[in-house]
Amino acid sequence: MNTVHIYAATATVGNPVANIAIFGAFVAITMVVVIRASRNNATAADYFTGGRGFSGPQNGIAIAGDYLSAASFLGIAGAIAVYGYDGFLYSIGFLVAWLVALLLVAEMLRNTGKFTMADVLSFRLKEGPVRTAAALTTLAVSLFYLLAQMAGAGGLVALLLDISDKTGQSIVIAVVGLLMIVYVLVGGMKGTTWVQIIKAVLLIVGAALMTVLVFAKFGFNFSDILGSAQDAVSGSTNKGVAARDVLAPGAQYGGSETSKLNFVSLGLALVLGTAGLPHVLMRFYTVPTAKEARRSVVWAIALIGAFYLFTLVLGYGAAAIVGPDRILAAAGGQNSAAPLLAFELGGVVLLGVISAVAFATILAVVAGLTITASASFAHDIYANVIKRGKAGEREQVRVSRITAVVIGVLAIALGILANGQNVAFLVALAFAVAASANLPTILYSLFWRRFNTTGALWSMYGGLLSTIVLIVFSPAVSGTKSSMLPGSDFDWFPLSNPGIVSIPLAFVLGIVGTFAGGRSEDSGKAAEMEVRALTGVGAEKAVVH
Repeated sequence: MNTVHIYAATATVGNPVANIAIFGAFVAITMVVVIRASRNNATAADYFTGGRGFSGPQNGIAIAGDYLSAASFLGIAGAIAVYGYDGFLYSIGFLVAWLVALLLVAEMLRNTGKFTMADVLSFRLKEGPVRTAAALTTLAVSLFYLLAQMAGAGGLVALLLDISDKTGQSIVIAVVGLLMIVYVLVGGMKGTTWVQIIKAVLLIVGAALMTVLVFAKFGFNFSDILGSAQDAVSGSTNKGVAARDVLAPGAQYGGSETSKLNFVSLGLALVLGTAGLPHVLMRFYTVPTAKEARRSVVWAIALIGAFYLFTLVLGYGAAAIVGPDRILAAAGGQNSAAPLLAFELGGVVLLGVISAVAFATILAVVAGLTITASASFAHDIYANVIKRGKAGEREQVRVSRITAVVIGVLAIALGILANGQNVAFLVALAFAVAASANLPTILYSLFWRRFNTTGALWSMYGGLLSTIVLIVFSPAVSGTKSSMLPGSDFDWFPLSNPGIVSIPLAFVLGIVGTFAGGRSEDSGKAAEMEVRALTGVGAEKAVVH
């Protein structure tokens, strides 16, 4: 244990009481909002999509709240602080991905679906098997994403409350999971959306404030920030860190051919993953029209783009002001960069506020993920497969709530396992699952008339299984000190992110399965879906109270 680790273990960052008080105030305020919003949850449409009563700008802010997760705030700032340019690649990938969602998916999904992604995929295909597959991929993506958020919660609280032992961090992860379950059970989509809106505003304003403070410290000269960051890295006591050039590519993904392939794989997963994320796709159903769906994506792109520019300043600012040694030695590892920077810039108060916002980020995102996964199970598997469309709305909502509890417990268990991992990296795994299991089938369903049920099932199950198998046998899970299971070694697949293999494989399986399965089942339905997707004729309307 070197001196830096001793320092981190003995120094408490900020005032734990103040940190908890500010976070408690946020939870109390948002809980009031959730309870007020939930009073109108009379139907399944209210519970699952907020009655389609949100405007484009409101939904755009909520999408930004859903999308700007702990990975965006804690993980990317930490990755930039430690790896510089290569860390910023996460920001670029996450942002560019929205163009795919805007141009190919948002409007058409809104027109053809009702509550979930499976509504679109089963529109002209065999309902039972396709809904089951879509619900399973939704649950898989949601669990991977929840894994990242819970890991972020553990690291953040470890830093703020000076809880260095794993047992204490595990208890904190469990508390966050229980709070998330309460939000979903009480508020449904309407309550969750308002929490997202509040959280998005707080997060973007907080990041903007910190960005201005970092600029002010360096005379509003970005070049000075970059120079100071490189000097801090070069002066590191860690030989591996000191050797990095954080202003050029290659600090994390340079060197070996495997490392470069890892970078391409990561980029592919980030750019294509967003358009297959179920909790983002479900947001398109909370607006009254396809035009509002497009508007909401434009708003989301503007807000998310601004935020990712802030992370560039925050990451390099953290490297310059805090230093990579202190960041890596802190209880939360890389994820501690933003809170440590807040403490240096504004002391206990700013740290408390930024930490409460980071907590809010985790809570809001996990609530959104949980309602998506539970709605998918209740609407797709229970109502349409098990009950064959004969389940009442109250019954669907009840099953959704039970599922939310089960998913919450699973997320807590997996979050405890993943505690200590970089959350941006964990979210990238969720993106790989989404891009492999969901995106090919969505695009083929919307744009290829010949596409059939066999193609859909081959693509979804093939993409899902190949991604999960490759992740399990990758360095992400075992074989290195930073793996989830550092004591084990079964990593025969060399890449940490499997996107470069699993995404093309899923697209190919969709084509092969389609030709293997014969002609399309219903050409009339395919034509109807095309008209509805492009014009909105027959699309779900808003619920009027």
